[in-house]
Formats: sequence, structure tokens, C-alpha cells
Amino acid sequence: MRRIPRAIQLIVARYLRRLLRNRLDGPQLQSAIESALATLPIQEKLLVREGALRSGGLNRQLAWAMAFVAGAVNAGGFLAVSHYTSHMTGVVSSMADELAAGDLVTALAALAMMVSFLAGAFLCTTLISFGQRHRMRSRYALALVLEAGLMLVFGFMGSRLQQELRFTLPTTVMLLCFIMGMHNAVTSIISGAAVRTTHLTGTVTDIGIELSRLTYVNVHQRHGRARIVADRQKLSLLLLILASFLGGGVVGALGFKHIGFKVTVPLAGFLCFLAARPLLLELRLLLHRLQKQWEHHEPAD
Repeated sequence: MRRIPRAIQLIVARYLRRLLRNRLDGPQLQSAIESALATLPIQEKLLVREGALRSGGLNRQLAWAMAFVAGAVNAGGFLAVSHYTSHMTGVVSSMADELAAGDLVTALAALAMMVSFLAGAFLCTTLISFGQRHRMRSRYALALVLEAGLMLVFGFMGSRLQQELRFTLPTTVMLLCFIMGMHNAVTSIISGAAVRTTHLTGTVTDIGIELSRLTYVNVHQRHGRARIVADRQKLSLLLLILASFLGGGVVGALGFKHIGFKVTVPLAGFLCFLAARPLLLELRLLLHRLQKQWEHHEPAD
């Protein structure tokens, strides 16, 4: 089995062999997986196809889903920890201001936020690269599941802010920056940088560019000169990202305001929902390969 690392293969194979022989038979489990796949309203290749292989529809679904979560975490996180944890431009500018003012403590805090964001992107890319080398279709889904787990850890740590403010608050801010680094890395890598969801400076700039091209009046048709036209598909994608981030921000802010850190539970659940189809597809493939192995090695009656 080249797709799954050897250590993981042995652990999963032992458990699934026991499950298939003692609790469920193969066809039952396969049927359950097929039923789950049929009911999920998620495009099959959403977290599988990469870069130029992705269609406009795949990028749009990825864009609104990931931008919504990013907006909710960024805006809601500000109410929770008083920091925008995905805005690295502001963090680096703050660090420069504090260094100029001689406030090394605050400058180091900004540096820790930047390094945490970088570390999140680094770890996420390493996990995806590992999955790519081992031909795992679920590599992006696994990264999202890890992000969801860390989001729940953030919610748990946040509930202790009042009791252990000095220790927990800086750690919580760094954890949220780490999560946002992971979040942006997933969308950037899988879309070939066509979709970025944790910051909107470039997005708003590109919207302005495309709107200018859209409204430009080509009065005279000159020989050898191309007409100024907008990329309408790109513009619609950018507007979708902006609207989804704004909507997610409103939902996240209201959630943190009224129910506190418990809002991380549905956000984490939504990420797991996005990851469900690739994980089920990987499980179906794994079951098929394991069954073929067992049939090959079992002695004939």
C-alpha cells in the first residue's frame, strides 16, 4: 500500500480487520460509506484537486466556506483576545512602531504573533507535503481536521481567561495566529494562490482593478490594441470572498458576544464537515485495498 505510511497502515489494518470480522462485514461498511458520500452536499473534488486542475465552481465553494470561517475567527477572536490574529501587515507594522518607540516587550509580543502565524503555515505545508509524497487524497482534509481540533483547544483555553489571565491570554493569541496561518496555507496551496481568505488587502485591491476595467469605456477601436476588459469570473470570486468574510465576521462577533468561546464548536464542526468527503473517500479506498490483501493471504478452504 503505497498511499498510506507503513506505521499508520499497520495500526488501521489491525483495527479494521477486527471491525470487519467481529462487528460488521465488508459490504455493510462499504454501503454505509457510500450512503454517507451520497448525502454530503459537498463537491467530490473540493479538497482533492489542486491548482490549475480546479474548476471555477470548486474555487467558489472553497472561497466562501474558508472565507466565512476566517472572518468568524478573526472578528470573533478580536472580541475574545483584543487582537486581529490574521492581519500580519498590521502586526509587523506594530512591531516596527514599538521598536522605534523602544517598547521591546510589546515588540516581542508582535514578533511572537508573526512567528506563530508563520509556524502554522509551515506545519500545514509540511503535513500536506507529507501526504502528497505518500499519495494521500485526504491530505488537505486532515489539515482541516487538525485546524478544527486546535480551534476547540482555543475555545477551551479561552474559557480559562478569567482564572489565569496572565498565562492564558498570550498563549491564546499565539494559538489563534497559528490556526490562521494553517487556514491560509490550506486555501493558498490547494487553489494555487487563487484564493486567499484570512486577509483582504489584496482582495479589495483586485476588486478595484477589475471594477475599473469593467467600467472602462473603449470608445475607439484601434488596430493592434487590445480592448480593456474585466475578468468577470475573477471579479465574482473576489466579491464572494469579501461577502463571505464579512458575513463570517458578523456571525463570529455575535457568537463570541452572546455565547462566548462555545462558538468555536460549530466552527470546528463546519471544518470537519468540509473534510468529511475526502476522509470517507480515503477510507473507502483503504477498505478496498485491505480486503484484497486479506483475501490474498487467507488460506482457501
